[in-house]
Amino acid sequence: MVEIFILSMIAGTVSGLLAGLFGIGGGLILVPILVFLFKAQDFSADFIMHMAVATSLSTIVLTSISATLAHHRLKSVIWHKVYNLVPGIVIGSVLGAVIADTISADSLRIIFAIFLLYIGFHMAFQIKPEAGAMRQSRLLDAAVAIVIGTLSSLLGIGGGTMTVPYLVRGQYPVRNAVGIASACGLPIAFGGTLSYMLLGYGKTGLPAGSWGYVYLPAFAGIVLLSMITAPIGAKLAHKLPAQTMKSYFSLLIFIMAAKLLSE
Repeated sequence: MVEIFILSMIAGTVSGLLAGLFGIGGGLILVPILVFLFKAQDFSADFIMHMAVATSLSTIVLTSISATLAHHRLKSVIWHKVYNLVPGIVIGSVLGAVIADTISADSLRIIFAIFLLYIGFHMAFQIKPEAGAMRQSRLLDAAVAIVIGTLSSLLGIGGGTMTVPYLVRGQYPVRNAVGIASACGLPIAFGGTLSYMLLGYGKTGLPAGSWGYVYLPAFAGIVLLSMITAPIGAKLAHKLPAQTMKSYFSLLIFIMAAKLLSE
């Protein structure tokens, strides 16, 4: 537990920065790291992926609060858009956890790796959504929010990698899209975390220190520093060349995806 706690603090530092910088909640990097950590601790292979996803989501609850407050202070969050998306996001977050609980750890791992490759490809080639290409409505917001919530909960991410492109296509500047995505990460994480805790309750084979599928020592180590670094990431988002940062980050994503597929 001590080793995981210390390594999780390092992961939390990185995930917090990413949450503020890209509005992604840090789950893209947290889930693979947690998979490797849990495997090294000889946790049951049947639960490793589910625990990694659930624990990642649980940390995003606090990370999203910190990142959202930072973006709110910078006047980046357009709250009426957040309110339009939240109901569908909550429904999707519960649905995603239920789906994850019904499939095998290997299937979940492959799905996550494929998603990593997809995101890595978009970041590496700097594929940008066409600004203003989509006319959005409350009905479309609700439908898209359910899809985003489902996939985010299934994969243990904050949803920014899907929410930001959708918002940009609806004529929102990237600065505001990231702020809105950060705020939307909270209901995704909260709904998904609560669902994973309930779905994993009472299952035999989970290690000591687990609340359902959420592993508390890893959660504690990650949030300890991610809460501090998320506001730093949000400020850096307004200063650093985002596209250059995404190119470097895509290389890390490809490496993690390859590692997961080789497991």
